Amino acid sequence: MRIVSGQLKGRRFSPPSSFKARPTTDQARESLFNILNNLIDFESEEVLDLFSGTGAISYEFASRGCSSVTAIEKNYANFSFIKKTAAGFNIENNLKVIKADVFKFIEKNNKKYTFIFADPPFDLPQTEELPGMVMNSEILTKDGLFVLEHGPDKNFENNPFFWQNRHYGKVNFSFFKVKKDKKGPSD
Repeated sequence: MRIVSGQLKGRRFSPPSSFKARPTTDQARESLFNILNNLIDFESEEVLDLFSGTGAISYEFASRGCSSVTAIEKNYANFSFIKKTAAGFNIENNLKVIKADVFKFIEKNNKKYTFIFADPPFDLPQTEELPGMVMNSEILTKDGLFVLEHGPDKNFENNPFFWQNRHYGKVNFSFFKVKKDKKGPSD
């Protein structure tokens, strides 16, 4: 796996073969960040990466100079891999890794983030609840953006916070925004 852009562009990282995560492919990650280049100012973003897995999304944000990136990962081996890789890339000062259950973290967290990304296991039963949980928790700033990576079997178009969906093969990214008024999410 490689980092696709920013100060760490081209740097590679290799999770062990026993790694229990489905990492976002380089191509899907690159496509997502091409979209984000037109939507956000990376240097001013406070990023929360839920279900961090390999940490690939967190490394991409840190590589682009985000002011802070927080990665949440429950699995100890994955958590340790992210910490070790961040130290190897010398980005551990702006990439905070927390070993925690995502749902408990959302419930108890009181910090606000301008961008939240979640890549839960595609077969996670609570995936359909995640947008409502994130959007109603007040951890996303009112002008913030939430992106959920999911499989092709999920459709969030009826969610009141849904903004748009992009798909790349079997990988889908659904974008959600906080409501600006009674008409629905802002454009």
